[in-house]
Amino acid sequence: MPRTPRLQRPSLWSVLVPVVALVAGLLFATSSRTALGTDLRAGESSQLSGLIEQRDDAVARQQDELALLQQQVQELTDQAASRNGAVAEASAEGAVGLASAGLTPVSGPGLTVRLDDAPQGDGADLPSGATGDDLVIHQSDVQGVVNAMWAAGADGVAIMGQRLISTSAVICVGNTLLLQGRKYSPPFVVTAVGDADEMRRQLAASAEVQLLKQYVQLYGLTYEVADEREVDLPAYEGTLEMQYAGRAG
Repeated sequence: MPRTPRLQRPSLWSVLVPVVALVAGLLFATSSRTALGTDLRAGESSQLSGLIEQRDDAVARQQDELALLQQQVQELTDQAASRNGAVAEASAEGAVGLASAGLTPVSGPGLTVRLDDAPQGDGADLPSGATGDDLVIHQSDVQGVVNAMWAAGADGVAIMGQRLISTSAVICVGNTLLLQGRKYSPPFVVTAVGDADEMRRQLAASAEVQLLKQYVQLYGLTYEVADEREVDLPAYEGTLEMQYAGRAG
């Protein structure tokens, strides 16, 4: 009898090869479809390069913005320093101005001038040719002394302890003095803080004071000048508006 041929079982490799080939074909097809005909790895590299360039551009813009902000901060700092300096300078000038205006107390060496009427008896005792007016201190006498002290650069001047300012007016009525709402009788005391020697020179150069000295010699009025080692003058406490006053007699 003829022998029936035996069927051989397919080997494992004969089965896997077609399967592997099929899977590989599917992968190639998927890659081709996904990449749309381009190299996927090359595409990833291009995208990464683009992202780096975008990031570099963003960093550059931020650095420019930072530099601008730093410049603005520096400018504001300089302006603030300038303003602070200006404020400090103005404050210092203001403090000097307050002292010069008499609005703050002042102390130091200085000078005192004492003015008083002549001793008076009855009318029969008047010197020949003299009147009662010749025997009293006048507004011009007090003002002459004050002006000489200001001319000498006094840091502060006071009459009867009242600080004077630029708008202060010396007023005499009869033989009394009206100053900033108060009335004073002689002797009148004028005190100043400053260079005593310079104030003496200005007193000697004053025409009003020289005339007063003549009346001192003729009729016995009092004009006394004394150096002071320490003078304390208070701040001016009156109104800052101009006041008018005058002297009768």
